[in-house]
Amino acid sequence: METSMNVKHPELDNPVWYSLQETHQAFCTEHAGMKFYLPEMAPFGAFSDVETTFEGTVSYAHLCHDFYVVGERPDVGNGLILKKELVCDQMILENPCEILFSEEIVLLDRNRRRDLAALVNRVQPGYFKDETAVLGNYYGIYVNGILVAVTGERMQMNAYKEISAVVTHPDYTGKGYAGQLVAFVANAIIAENKMPFLHVAASNSRAIQLYEKLGFVKRRSMSFWNLSLT
Repeated sequence: METSMNVKHPELDNPVWYSLQETHQAFCTEHAGMKFYLPEMAPFGAFSDVETTFEGTVSYAHLCHDFYVVGERPDVGNGLILKKELVCDQMILENPCEILFSEEIVLLDRNRRRDLAALVNRVQPGYFKDETAVLGNYYGIYVNGILVAVTGERMQMNAYKEISAVVTHPDYTGKGYAGQLVAFVANAIIAENKMPFLHVAASNSRAIQLYEKLGFVKRRSMSFWNLSLT
C-alpha cells in the first residue's frame, strides 16, 4: 500500500523526469518525448506519456544498449527486450539523522574518482558510469589508504536530492560505515533546505532496516524497468 506522502511530494513520483527537467537539465538527452540521462552519466530514463515510449526507448537504446526506465511500465519498442522489473522502496527523510560519527569522512574529489568508480563497480556493477560522479558530491571512508565505503548524490531536483551508491567493500562490512555515510550525506542535503530520498531494492531488508533506523520512511514503491537491445 502506498502512503499518503505521495500527495505531498508529487515530483518524487517521476524522479528521473523532474531531475532532468530541473537541476540536471544539462545532462538530459530527449528522444521522442522521453527524457534520459546522457549515457556516460547514468543509464536512466523517464516519460510523462506512455505513448512516447515505444519510439523513445528504441532511439535511446542505440546510445545506451542496457538501461532502465524509472516509474510506470514503458511500452517497449521493436528490437528491445524487457529483461526485468526491479522493484524498489522509495524512502524519504524529513529530519536530520542523530548519529555518532566515529570515522573521518572525506569528499571524493577528482583525484579520488578512480577509487570511487572501482569500489562501486566492484559491489554494484552496471550503475556507475564514467561521469556519474559529476552528478553530485560523493564521500568516502578510507582505512589504511584503502577506500572501504562510499555514499553520494545522484538524481537532483530543485527541492530534492537522491542518496545513491551506498557501497561498502566486502571485507569491511558490519562496522557502521554505511550508516555514518548515509547520515552525513542526508544531513548535508537537509542543511541545503532540500529533502533526501533514496531507492533500495524491496528485497534488501538489511539495508531497509538501516535506513529506517536513521529515520527514513517508505514513501512508495518504485519500479526500475531494465531494457536492452536484443
